[in-house]
Amino acid sequence: MPEIIVVGGGAAGLMAAYAAASHGAKVTLLERNEKLGKKIYITGKGRCNFTNACDPEEFFSHLVTNPKFMYSAFYCLDNQRVMELFAQGGMPCKVERGNRVFPQSDHASDVTNTLAGLCRKAGVKIWLSCRVRDLVLEAGETSVVAGLILEDGRKLRADAVILATGGLSYPSTGSTGDGYRMAESLGHSIKEPIPGLVPVTVAEADLLTLQGLSLRNVSFKVFGKQGKKLYEAFGEMLFTHFGVSGPLILSAASILGRRLRKEGILRAEIDLKPAVSEQELDARLQREIRDKINRSYKNLFGGLLPSKLIPLVIVRTGIDQDKKMHDLTRKDRERILRCLKHFPLSLTGTRSFSEAIITQGGICVKEINPSTMESRLVKGLYLAGELIDVDALTGGFNLQVAWSTGYLAGISAAGS
Repeated sequence: MPEIIVVGGGAAGLMAAYAAASHGAKVTLLERNEKLGKKIYITGKGRCNFTNACDPEEFFSHLVTNPKFMYSAFYCLDNQRVMELFAQGGMPCKVERGNRVFPQSDHASDVTNTLAGLCRKAGVKIWLSCRVRDLVLEAGETSVVAGLILEDGRKLRADAVILATGGLSYPSTGSTGDGYRMAESLGHSIKEPIPGLVPVTVAEADLLTLQGLSLRNVSFKVFGKQGKKLYEAFGEMLFTHFGVSGPLILSAASILGRRLRKEGILRAEIDLKPAVSEQELDARLQREIRDKINRSYKNLFGGLLPSKLIPLVIVRTGIDQDKKMHDLTRKDRERILRCLKHFPLSLTGTRSFSEAIITQGGICVKEINPSTMESRLVKGLYLAGELIDVDALTGGFNLQVAWSTGYLAGISAAGS
């Protein structure tokens, strides 16, 4: 019976421990925090969108970094099997908009408790408040893992070690980059970790007056040099005290984060009325103007825009708010149309890891066998979860990456 140590009691680590133990290994799970799955508790605003019920092809289309690396892991434990596994553990689930899957209870704690229960039932020994300092190689060897050293100096031996310590996002949950340091000490390359699925800062001070305003059913576009479109998506966004957030923005940050860091600023625009063409919107504006012909321009947008947005749109169009509707010219309408269909903003950077849902970057996937999750550099060392250079968009895809890579690492380490 192989002895396996799993380092990290988050999503990937818990799944790896369960998989290894249920395939005949003797497993010890080490978690630095006082409880398991600390980050799971805060995902999905405490509800935990733990996977996505989409088709396999759609799953891969939502992976931002190294999607091909995930083929073996995903088909080893796909989204349907994840749902079945949690159901077998006593946690029914439900599917909501966008195929997002949640515990039926809406309690993220059920995800952690169910998987922890499966681990204990499979015989996993769980050590809490236990931090690992270093990995140890076999004497005389430079490429075979022998065990590890705890922070208090104790040494533990193992036939295999699964490293699943997470990235750097939400450091308050224990994601402090220990795994990167340990992997790097054994020769692994680390692609610079950066915040992913993270809010974005903007240059325009007037946008800060919109703090708290949520826009739904808008189109958001980002452009590079020479006006090349880099990103376009439809959905929801939120104005904050520093810039913008919400699903549209988080996804844009993951896709364009490195480019934004390199270029310093990217031009973006919001189509506030994407369901209609400029011609159709112009016709609507003309009707509104006719209906309010003797009123002031400031009254034009009552049925068109959220009240909090109206003062800024008026300022942005450069038209006197007291100008009478009957005095509005065709040129005025063109300026209004441009503002509504191409509302401009400048993205200047992303917020920190403390606000990032995931970490982008990590251990280079070329140094990991995608069929087993074993290190190509160190025999007996397996890597899983956010620690590796794979990430996805919102919607449960990142947790699916954790489940799939953790499960494959677990059964591989167990020799199955």
